[in-house]
Amino acid sequence: MADQPVTKPADARGKPEAKGKPDAKGKADAKGTAEGKPKAGGVRPDLATIGGLIVAMAGILGGMLLEGGRVTEIMQLTAAMIVLGGTFGAVMITTPLSLLFSAVKKLPLVFLDKAVSTGEVVEEILSYATRARKNGIVSLEADVEKIADPFLQKALSLAVDGTDLQDLRRMMDLELHLEEQRGEAEAKVFEAAGGYAPTLGIIGAVLGLIQVMKHLENIDEVGKGIAVAFVATVYGLITANIVMLPAANKLKARLQESIRNKEMMLEGVCSIAEGLNPKLIKSKLEAYLREELEAESKKKQKGEKPAKAPAGAPAKGAAGAPAGTPKAAPAASR
Repeated sequence: MADQPVTKPADARGKPEAKGKPDAKGKADAKGTAEGKPKAGGVRPDLATIGGLIVAMAGILGGMLLEGGRVTEIMQLTAAMIVLGGTFGAVMITTPLSLLFSAVKKLPLVFLDKAVSTGEVVEEILSYATRARKNGIVSLEADVEKIADPFLQKALSLAVDGTDLQDLRRMMDLELHLEEQRGEAEAKVFEAAGGYAPTLGIIGAVLGLIQVMKHLENIDEVGKGIAVAFVATVYGLITANIVMLPAANKLKARLQESIRNKEMMLEGVCSIAEGLNPKLIKSKLEAYLREELEAESKKKQKGEKPAKAPAGAPAKGAAGAPAGTPKAAPAASR
């Protein structure tokens, strides 16, 4: 009796189960792009902001100590109340309440850096371009809802829906423009605080001098009182030039970085809608990767060294094996 062929186990539909065949909606590939979500770099402390504050305060306090001063001499609660309270009140008068709350919510961005790798975003866009090139842009419809970035999700959704390329670019450019306006308005809140703080410091110094002038009969106390009165001016200058104005500039830098990344996303989506080859899209988006490529090259030049080859191993790229190494016997022909 002839041997019966071994049949593969059938699934619920009666079809033989395929081994090693990926599902149509398979899991993420090696690059992690099948899920449609960019690799999150996480949130890390901004060492430039933290280090800058430490260096600035160390310089101010160190210089005062070298001149024979004491830290307790500038620890005045009343001066801090006048400067900080007056500055915050002036900003409330100047700024609409909704914009003020929005600006306060952006304050953590001064101390935290959301590490979003431009290279990973480019890889994600190229994965979409490859699939759109093979199966058509409509095949990306299932992945649109899984995209983490709202801007990229909206742009790709419009492209999948067949929106005219000029209309798509016009709509997304308008969104970028409005986001830039909002970000600049939030940064101007801190700029306004930096403008009011020194003036409030002068007001605090004048108020202190008024109290000093009431006790001119005691000359020794007059000198100490004048020194204390000028602490408010120090508070105002420190608040403006070390906290508020640098915070405004840092928020502007974060804004420009975000706008640049979204411009790159828009350019990639428009290239997908045009049906360009993924290689051409990669060449087009490499301009946005220049900073990361330069940073990586600098790291390699400074820290990374080529690994040493083990003893007796041939050098990489050498024409033949080193002297004394026996040649491998040729494989026996079958």
